[in-house]
Amino acid sequence: MAGKRKVPQRICISCRARRPKRELIRLVRTPQGQICLDLKGKVSGRGAYICRQKSCLEQAIRGKRWEKHLGYPLSEEIIAEITALLQSDNERTS
Repeated sequence: MAGKRKVPQRICISCRARRPKRELIRLVRTPQGQICLDLKGKVSGRGAYICRQKSCLEQAIRGKRWEKHLGYPLSEEIIAEITALLQSDNERTS
């Protein structure tokens, strides 16, 4: 008898909502100290998750939540990548 598979849950660092891992965006601090966007969830290192909403991104930047969770400030390039990803998600759902 096969049971239901457990769906991994993660918490958004901005709004603190618990959501399935696949619905969130993951940023990783690699062992080498780089901050990178992890779309597949496979990069090793310290990860932090955020909802796919612009308000959560703005709140996380304003509250310096990325720095608290990853230990490094975010570069403008990473913020631009996340913003572009959110815009493409919005265009795809519209």
